[in-house]
Amino acid sequence: MLELHGNKITWLGHAGFRLQTASGAVVLIDPWVSGPTCPENLKKFDRVDLILATHGHSDHFADVVALAHRHKPKVIAIFETARWLQSKKVSDVMPMSKGGTQKVADVEVTMVHAAHSNSIEDDGKIIYGGEPAGFVVTLPGGLRLYHAGDTNLFGDMRLIGELYKSQLALLPIGDVYTMGPREAAHAIRLLGVKHVVPMHYGTFPLLTGTPAALQSEAKDVAVLEIHALRPGESLG
Repeated sequence: MLELHGNKITWLGHAGFRLQTASGAVVLIDPWVSGPTCPENLKKFDRVDLILATHGHSDHFADVVALAHRHKPKVIAIFETARWLQSKKVSDVMPMSKGGTQKVADVEVTMVHAAHSNSIEDDGKIIYGGEPAGFVVTLPGGLRLYHAGDTNLFGDMRLIGELYKSQLALLPIGDVYTMGPREAAHAIRLLGVKHVVPMHYGTFPLLTGTPAALQSEAKDVAVLEIHALRPGESLG
């Protein structure tokens, strides 16, 4: 059983999540709320304390500037993406890079590797955004989750599992632009997690991976629970 310690994790659709801590702080990860899968009732927020951006592709990043201007949260991103955000007058940006850890109130954020690309579309131009990333997030009570960002399988997921021992992994399964179910199943083995929320699937026809396919590919993993949320559904 996944012990959430009073925290709540809501899937906004695609790769977006809203984390609400036991103390009421709100953290958004890759909040593409203008996208086609985010429910209407979750497109607006009463408060946002922290935004985590894994990379600058529009299906993860398109709403970050507007949300940051509206709510004035702290925003964490890799250095080059953070500098671009600062150029857009985002007021409280916290640049970092892989291996680093920063703390915002009672939330601890560690940036880790992702195997993908990273660019930002700006006025018709493609801007280099630094490397893509994933995040290990530690919430009050000790709940630790790993948001892989957009990524292929890579061997150092084993190190992420050994170092941080996350109880929950949010993993892309859609294929084509990220891991498909076969690769994500092996990521589960490397990470050693027993709770997984699949993400980044079904948004577009190309993203054909499914939670059922992931379950089948990972059937050898003992005591695994795949939480196949629908957009808007929560753990906790």
